[in-house]
Amino acid sequence: MLISCGSPCTSDIDSEEHSYKIERTYVKPTRIMLESGHIKNANQLLQQGRHQSTAKKNDLIEFNNSYGTAAILLDFGKEMHGGLEIVTGMFKGKKPINVRVRFGESVSEAMSNIGEDGATNDHAVRDMNLALPWCGKIEVGNTGFRFVRIDLLDKDRVLQLKEISAISVMRDIPYLGSFKSNDERLNKIWQTGAYTVHLNMQEYLWDGIKRDRLVWVGDMHPEVMTILAAFGANEVVTKSLDLMEEITPLPGWMNGKFHSYSMWWLLIHHQWYMNTGNLAYLEKSKEYIYGLLELLEENMDSEGKETFIGECFLDWPTRGDQIEVRKGMQALLAMSFDAGVDMALAFNDEGKAEHYKTVAEKAKSYGPEFPTRKSPGALLAMAGMLDPKVVNDDLLVKDGVKDISTFYGYYVLNAMALGGNHQGAIDVIREYWGGMLDLGATSFWEDFDIDWMQNAGRIDEIVPDDKVDVHKSYGNYCYKGLRHSFCHGWASGPTAWLSQYVLGVNIEAPGCMKIKIEPHLGDLEWVEGTYPTPYGLIHIKHTKDSEGNVKSDIKAPREIEIVKVK
Repeated sequence: MLISCGSPCTSDIDSEEHSYKIERTYVKPTRIMLESGHIKNANQLLQQGRHQSTAKKNDLIEFNNSYGTAAILLDFGKEMHGGLEIVTGMFKGKKPINVRVRFGESVSEAMSNIGEDGATNDHAVRDMNLALPWCGKIEVGNTGFRFVRIDLLDKDRVLQLKEISAISVMRDIPYLGSFKSNDERLNKIWQTGAYTVHLNMQEYLWDGIKRDRLVWVGDMHPEVMTILAAFGANEVVTKSLDLMEEITPLPGWMNGKFHSYSMWWLLIHHQWYMNTGNLAYLEKSKEYIYGLLELLEENMDSEGKETFIGECFLDWPTRGDQIEVRKGMQALLAMSFDAGVDMALAFNDEGKAEHYKTVAEKAKSYGPEFPTRKSPGALLAMAGMLDPKVVNDDLLVKDGVKDISTFYGYYVLNAMALGGNHQGAIDVIREYWGGMLDLGATSFWEDFDIDWMQNAGRIDEIVPDDKVDVHKSYGNYCYKGLRHSFCHGWASGPTAWLSQYVLGVNIEAPGCMKIKIEPHLGDLEWVEGTYPTPYGLIHIKHTKDSEGNVKSDIKAPREIEIVKVK
């Protein structure tokens, strides 16, 4: 049950250039997962409250340690960002009573101890001791969670509560884009990807709401593509791009050492301009854009090969294979100069544009050996350096959804579409991202391996002894065990992909002035949805007849030229 607390709970955040609203919404528990010790009237916690302590003494929830530690585990129904409100009664003694509060993105995380199975308090404190006031109210927590466990710590006290509510804290923005088809699994995946990014649209565009709660520019690219499809232009993107430019003076690389993330910064700027047509914003970063492209050119040899110093990064699964990573870096280099051509033309700098075109062609002419990993293979196909159909047939479809990450899985989907395998990409979305839903996810994860499905318990249940606890048992690199983020914006790629390749929206001119509609329904019978533009929403519906022909109904703002591809 969602209770909007109205205008008093909506914060207007203003600065010199940015204004946005953060909405606080009270959420009641949907179920009690566990009770231990002596707890009276626990079901009262599921009832709607008033968020106010009173002198009334009946209908109180009572925690008593007389029969062992009194503890309760609450499920709030879905992943959210925020904290907890606890309203207390007039318990004996009047002095504060001590409890332990544990937040978790899974049941097992909410039941964990710090230091065990990867459970941490880094980036956001999710396990803490707290003194509750007599006949009062307290708020605690600022993290990503769905589950909360509360233990009474004082052995000789009886705690009386009136109510407990989660406080969901997120941007007050409408879902302008939409996607609906005859396949409810795909519909849910589109919505879950959009919701995952919405949660991460806090003061800045974060990677995850539990951790790292940072602006990682590479992560931003799929997030921005999702934002454009689901919400339209939002200042959280420009604010985050500006932050990274401000704190990364050239010749530094974004996020400290990531050459690839600096290139993703360029690609995001290019895509933002194509969708919004905001030339004034692009021109604010003109000097930095040119300086970064110059730096990239300095990191190429005479044959067009990248010469980045040190370890390079695409995604975590490929990190240990620098030969394959470098193939992907070559593709990103070429894509960056392709974007540079368009941006220079936007600046009416034909000389720069011609130069960047020459550099892009040189970067593409240095053809690395055919990749053995899907992530770099996808980038090489997207950059036009390899035939996408060959990449699809000889690499991407091998071993099903293995060697796909939640981050670069988006680019694998794009490369499959470029290779004409739209149905295969739809099937990957159903199996891979749908697999997380099958395990109880309400937002998409930092990482996922399809092999985790074997004998796995759900994350929204207490895992039976004969099942594998997915959260604490798996994860790699910096996200082992319970440190693993279960709400990570880079995993939202299917939302953007379904809008582009199934609904068929392709931006052909800056500001969405020209849009090509090219649907690929695969085995779907129909699909409909909306896509945000600077001039309003495009409304699209595609229906397949008995012979497989697709009939389209498209309503677009008059400022937009629509090109329909059959």
